[in-house]
Amino acid sequence: MRILMVGDIVGSPGRTCFKRVAQALLSSGEVHGIIANAENAAAGNGLTLALARELLEAGATLITLGDHTWGQKGFEAEIGQEKRVVRPANYPEGVPGAMTAVAETALGPIGVVQVLGQVFMASCDNPFHAVNRALKQLPANIPVFVDVHAEATSEKIALGYWLDGRVTAVCGTHTHVQTSDAGLLPGGTAYITDLGMTGPVTSVIGREIAPVLKKFTTGISARFEVAGGALKLEGAIIEVPNGKRLPTAIRSVRYTFDN
Repeated sequence: MRILMVGDIVGSPGRTCFKRVAQALLSSGEVHGIIANAENAAAGNGLTLALARELLEAGATLITLGDHTWGQKGFEAEIGQEKRVVRPANYPEGVPGAMTAVAETALGPIGVVQVLGQVFMASCDNPFHAVNRALKQLPANIPVFVDVHAEATSEKIALGYWLDGRVTAVCGTHTHVQTSDAGLLPGGTAYITDLGMTGPVTSVIGREIAPVLKKFTTGISARFEVAGGALKLEGAIIEVPNGKRLPTAIRSVRYTFDN
């Protein structure tokens, strides 16, 4: 079984890119399932039920979110209608949405969990303890993938070792910049600090360059629109023997093309 984990999908360009790459990889048999981070899929901030279903129809097996989970007004009333979308497991008790999910791929079921980091992020519950609680909700005999949506690389790496040998993969999201450290940890779990981004190549983490430069050079706030132009999908493909939880390989991937 080969599972693609996709870095943050940014706006309409990111969705276009995801559809094109996902359909090509699935139809060729290169991958058997896809877990996509879509917390920036709606105009670069949040998700809607309609867009979640659009991505699922385009090839996503499961969808994870992040610190922009509630970026679109009314999504808190919609999220419970799609069980293949998970919000961070370390949100407070009683928050809408599922913190784990299981879905079928061409070669069997897979599970997913997501946690938010605490370092340099908005307040949330402890991700180390939250992921332990969440894992108890998932079957013990299926591959399980953990999306760590965090700012600090140290926190992501620590969570990787915390979960090493217990889950299939721990993959970081949020920074939109792919790291070069994809590999297997000592206990056998696949790991990468950040999957990267799915969206515009010529941009500042998906946004138009000029307003970001204005903000940095003058301190004056500006609207950060999603950029256009050439596109890329970044992520990692994890290979798992059928019937096993621990993987045999992970490799980072980047697909680019003109829009």
